[in-house]
Amino acid sequence: MTYPKVLSGIRPTGRFHLGNYLGALKSWVNEQNFSDTYYAIVDLHALADDLDPQKLASNCFKSTCFLLAIGIDPEKSTLFLQSQVAYHTELTWILSSIATFGELNRMTQFKEKAGKKDLARVALFTYPVLMAADILLYKANKVPVGEDQKQHLELTRNLAQRFNNRFGETFVIPEPLVPKTGARVMDLQNPLKKMSKSEGSDLGIIYLDDSNDLIKKKILKAVTDSAKDIVYDPVKRPGSANLLNILASLKNQDPFLIACEFQSYKSLKEALIEAVIEEITPIRERFEEFCADKEKIKSILLTGANKAASVAEKTIHEVRQRIGLSL
Repeated sequence: MTYPKVLSGIRPTGRFHLGNYLGALKSWVNEQNFSDTYYAIVDLHALADDLDPQKLASNCFKSTCFLLAIGIDPEKSTLFLQSQVAYHTELTWILSSIATFGELNRMTQFKEKAGKKDLARVALFTYPVLMAADILLYKANKVPVGEDQKQHLELTRNLAQRFNNRFGETFVIPEPLVPKTGARVMDLQNPLKKMSKSEGSDLGIIYLDDSNDLIKKKILKAVTDSAKDIVYDPVKRPGSANLLNILASLKNQDPFLIACEFQSYKSLKEALIEAVIEEITPIRERFEEFCADKEKIKSILLTGANKAASVAEKTIHEVRQRIGLSL
């Protein structure tokens, strides 16, 4: 039986939160059981941010521990650091030779993050090309994407098709994979914004290593709505809808049906506290266990990088031949 090949990457923020978990990472764990999965910690992408260089290695280590703690299995998936596979940067440069300034300039995330464009880093401008290289290196035919990444996947598809048309069939054209159990988790203090380490205050974010007391505190202080009845209405009642979405995702139930179970915000928050603690406690405990064995983590990443490189090397060899870089 041939399994679909799936590639996903995540930035090494050091601490993952409930939004990361319910929005993407939980589906990663499920996907590895019936796909050929490649999961990259994209530390090269992190260089485009205002990141303290001294924290980068620590963040990569902790991010690896979190991925293992949530259930990513190195025996089932190829888990690796992007920077440990040099072919990512080589293919990025090659793809840059067929990408255009106009299509990169139209990337909405660049427009949102660049501010004064004269001061924006070139890495921020070109990182969609690096993302394309990440995907095309492994000839992934499925890529899990959220709404904010669809434009980047479309660029990847365009670059692959352009290369294939000009130099011959080389790359697989990847298709978007919409996670079945994914949930858009909003900030507990500002339910109009997605839960994000870069956007919200810590009070609005539940981290996967938060203590039970801290989880309880954050949920009890979560913004709800002025109306007293519990209904699921993401447009008119975003605060309560966010809490219902989180609970429904944890229980694999419909938020409309979940809403019918509660008569007050107090009972809803109590149920959510119980569900979040039940889900996060084993993750937090496994995370602490993995963090205690740094050599094991380094070994897992090295094994993953070697496995990823063996696949990526075949693609690069083919690309070099196609464009005349091999004698």
